Amino acid sequence: MFSKATFKFLDELAANNDRAWFEANKPRYEALVREPALDFIAAMADPLAKFAPHFRAEPKKMGGSLMRVFRDTRFARDKSPYKTNIGIQFRHELGKDVHAPGFYLHIASDECFFAAGCWHPEADMLGHIRDLITANPERWFAVRDDKKFAAHWALAGDSLMRPPRGYAAEHPAIDDLKRKDFIGLAPLSFSDATGAGLVKLAAERFATAAPLMKFLCEAQGVQY
Repeated sequence: MFSKATFKFLDELAANNDRAWFEANKPRYEALVREPALDFIAAMADPLAKFAPHFRAEPKKMGGSLMRVFRDTRFARDKSPYKTNIGIQFRHELGKDVHAPGFYLHIASDECFFAAGCWHPEADMLGHIRDLITANPERWFAVRDDKKFAAHWALAGDSLMRPPRGYAAEHPAIDDLKRKDFIGLAPLSFSDATGAGLVKLAAERFATAAPLMKFLCEAQGVQY
């Protein structure tokens, strides 16, 4: 699937991030990035169905699990047109965008990792998560501190400096209620990212994130 040549292409794209270079090297993009990514996505369909049946692996060039290579530069200072990483998200069947609960694989020259959870959830979704934690802090702690989850995953993302409005500062889970992201990250080595066992490893890691994903799905009122 992914190879050292994949990372070499990403490095070269970072150094030549313009449309003319990309168009001239598009066959390499297809062979070294898009095709391996679609192969990985297709191979993840059966494992996902076993431990997360309501999450989808869609090996489509556009609109599926592979995130688009084009950057949204409308409000960005950096106007570079292309992403220099590979992003793959297996989102819930009812999810419409990257902010929905999902499993994620990040491939880049500076870092590779797995992720699971809700990244930058919209206000209503974030409120539902916080409300479930407020009402059931012990259940949340059981999820957060689950031994199989904690062995590989660490909660990450942005947090507020102060308690969110409407939530008691003395709540036992106040540090988690301040979170604006509810995601776990698990490291992925470059050797594993380019190894033959990537699908098996991804399935194993994602399966151990089930406690977090089940909690987040419950908060949204959808099936895990």
